Amino acid sequence: MIKLSFYGAAQEVTGSCFLLENLPAGKAGGKNKILIDCGLFQCPKFCDIRSQKPFDFDPKSIEALFVTHAHVDHTGRIPKLVKEGFCGEIYSTHPTKDLAEIMLKDSVGVMIKEAERDGGVVPYTEEDVDRVMSFWEGKNYRERLQIGDFAVTFYDAGHVLGSAMILVACPDRSGGKNILFSGDLGNPANPLLNGFEKVVGAEILVLESTYGDREHEGIEEKKLKLERVIEQSIVQGGVLMIPAFSLEKTQELLWEISDMLRKKQVPNIPIFLDSPLAIRATEVYQKYYSYLNKAYVDKRSFSFLNFPQIHVALTTEESKKINNAPSPKIIIAGSGMSTGGRILHHERRYLQDPKSTILFIGYQSPASLGRRIQDGADEVTIFGEKIPVRCSKETIYGYSAHPDYAALFEFVREKSDTLKKIYTTHGEPKSSLTLVQKIRDNLGIEAYAPKYGESVEI
Repeated sequence: MIKLSFYGAAQEVTGSCFLLENLPAGKAGGKNKILIDCGLFQCPKFCDIRSQKPFDFDPKSIEALFVTHAHVDHTGRIPKLVKEGFCGEIYSTHPTKDLAEIMLKDSVGVMIKEAERDGGVVPYTEEDVDRVMSFWEGKNYRERLQIGDFAVTFYDAGHVLGSAMILVACPDRSGGKNILFSGDLGNPANPLLNGFEKVVGAEILVLESTYGDREHEGIEEKKLKLERVIEQSIVQGGVLMIPAFSLEKTQELLWEISDMLRKKQVPNIPIFLDSPLAIRATEVYQKYYSYLNKAYVDKRSFSFLNFPQIHVALTTEESKKINNAPSPKIIIAGSGMSTGGRILHHERRYLQDPKSTILFIGYQSPASLGRRIQDGADEVTIFGEKIPVRCSKETIYGYSAHPDYAALFEFVREKSDTLKKIYTTHGEPKSSLTLVQKIRDNLGIEAYAPKYGESVEI
């Protein structure tokens, strides 16, 4: 019997963690146990209280962990897993391994500040991350691994650099089943990456559903909207704040804005990248140029950081100096949902400025500061201080690193001849359940939105 359990990202968007077990008939213990992702639960805090709780399974019993990509809601509890007894191998693509190391170490710093502020506990240290990396092995796309009876293969998910779908071939009494874990899929409108590749033969699909109930702007529409927001900000003479995820959204934004400046589609305006993590992640993008979309990215001129208008702030002092730069200006800083990081300092300063604008380009989780601002809050609390929200608010969904409903539906439709069951994950209940209903109604495939802790027999 193959058993699949959902221990995160079940009718919510963080804490991705799925346990797959091969349970021989008549035996209580599993013959094989592998884990797909082990991420932080986030919102309202960067490291929410549930991330501190014991796992719902014995970490010592897990033979291997497979990581879809480097975002901390997919990797952030891996050091905790190792601290609590996991000693198997960790597998991902090579870029994911490099990115995960810098993101996990950056997370330690954010969690330390959060713990000091709220009287909490830091779940792991940089030394714990170093230990994690000693278990971690990079693999190539389409490279097949055998873990006991499970055969595992990575395929390009097109979400962020090195992101992967994971196909697991499982044994059973009828000859075997193929389970595809989508991880987070990419937005086909992203010019930097190659998009998700075609995977055939999947019978069971664990599918992300972040935007399972809405459609994004197209490539040209999103660029036009960004251009207009920048022009509006320049005319108003204010600051354009962009809370951006350090991995992927920042790189795509830098590429798009630099291209607009090169083509003189927008007036010259200084761009401040105020995120050490984003700067280091961008260097990894340049290291793994071969993973990028050659149709858009020219290696001879390829660089995210060498454009004259882009100024990077690695140190705290460099970050503070951004305040002295005259407006108008663009500030790109993490975190993407304003749950921590340097964006909070800029929001505290400029949210109350009617000339300034905050631009949301990524998913804002319920209870996050970003979501409250996006939903129209008149006042928010930052560092214990009440801040009135008087700035303009804009949202562009087309820059999301996730696909919209139409792309998700097409992803499923092209596999409909082999798919028997679908489990939607990584989405709020409305999004997951809407996608489930559309799949059932239009494709006739059994689809479900599992809840946390639920287990199913495959």
